Amino acid sequence: MKENWIDRTKAVRRGEELDAARLEAYMAGRITGLGSPLVIEQFPSGHSNLTYLIRAGEQEMVLRRPPFGAHKIKSGHNMNREFQILSGIYPLYKKVPKPLLYCDDESVLGAPFYIMERAKGVILRIVPPEGMELSEEAMRRLSEVFTDTLVEIHAVDYHSAGLDDLGRPEGYVERQIKGWTERYINARTDDIPDMERAARWLAENMPAQSGVSLIHNDFKYDNLVLDPDDLSRIIAILDWEMATIGDPLMDLGTSLGYWVDPDDPDEMQMIKQCLTTLPGNLSRSQIVARYAEKSGRDVSHMLFHYVYALFKIAIIIQQIYYRYAKGFTKDERFANLIIGVNILSKTAALAIEKGRIDRLSV
Repeated sequence: MKENWIDRTKAVRRGEELDAARLEAYMAGRITGLGSPLVIEQFPSGHSNLTYLIRAGEQEMVLRRPPFGAHKIKSGHNMNREFQILSGIYPLYKKVPKPLLYCDDESVLGAPFYIMERAKGVILRIVPPEGMELSEEAMRRLSEVFTDTLVEIHAVDYHSAGLDDLGRPEGYVERQIKGWTERYINARTDDIPDMERAARWLAENMPAQSGVSLIHNDFKYDNLVLDPDDLSRIIAILDWEMATIGDPLMDLGTSLGYWVDPDDPDEMQMIKQCLTTLPGNLSRSQIVARYAEKSGRDVSHMLFHYVYALFKIAIIIQQIYYRYAKGFTKDERFANLIIGVNILSKTAALAIEKGRIDRLSV
């Protein structure tokens, strides 16, 4: 039964096919012991970079490339950057997939791409695998390990990893607010007053920077590969495309932006992406308290970081919707994403009004 819990692939979506012959010719001689024939399948989840399973004989690898038609939005699709992040972290912190090969020759697949070892395990999405019982105790332990792992990421020695040039930590908070606001303006399709309000509030309420560390910037349940025999053991952390060197509390805030509590407004329940409302999960406030205990950091400005997260996630969704609205992608999964932008910005406005990160329905 547990074998059925392993993350599954599907046939490649129409319009997102890869040239298997060109890919195999490129990989031959660059990846040791490459088997044959090459079989390509696709991981169907995710709204950003495209992820494929490459089977080569007994070998299983994962290929990442930018989405088709992403030339308008380049910042989140730098394959070389993501490959270098994994290459730097892997020798120091084994909870990342082992990077194998990077290709910047666009004649191979039409865009840069990289290949890494497959981290095989369970990925908890909004619908858990059939037959999996997620007890209150299991979710409590997983949410605790989730928080502790974020603390671990923030403790990785990015100097030793050779990642000093990954970001510009000075002025990080101010730069993020300005940058994400500009991205929203560039990708705006609808008039959403709560987005404008959140942008103004964030610009007027920036706290001092809390510190400098490696940050993941997309740390949530469905970016974790879990051991099917022990769901509290994280095998690998995926999707490092937005990682940088910056303020760790901005990273914690981003995780809270994805973390829906059971008592959150009904609209937030409609767009939740992760199993954070199951009994046993720590609440957002409990995560903050545990993070503070484990890291020793001052978390007194988490309202700002939470509102920032909702604002940023809304913009990420808006950028994806923009590609659909402008016809750069025909993926029908993206057709209703504008609803999520409205809900997230409304939640940000509610948090500002109540002055807290939880009990937003009270």
